[in-house]
Amino acid sequence: MKARVFVSLKKTVLDPQGQTIQSALAGRGYSSIAHVRQGKLFEIELSPETDRDSAHKDLEEIAREVLANPVIEEFRVELLD
Repeated sequence: MKARVFVSLKKTVLDPQGQTIQSALAGRGYSSIAHVRQGKLFEIELSPETDRDSAHKDLEEIAREVLANPVIEEFRVELLD
């Protein structure tokens, strides 16, 4: 089983890297791009015998305690088959 954990800045937190990317895109002629927010993607492979429910619970804990800074970031966990 594989999982993806997406970590991004909370909407209320300024994203200067996203703003820089949006500005660079506008400079290259992509004027239809109005706003960019950047983030992180973690791809995690789990052992085959892992229970789906416990895997999701463990990954939520890992994301909260290790992968994301809960003060400024939010996360989303997806389990893949």
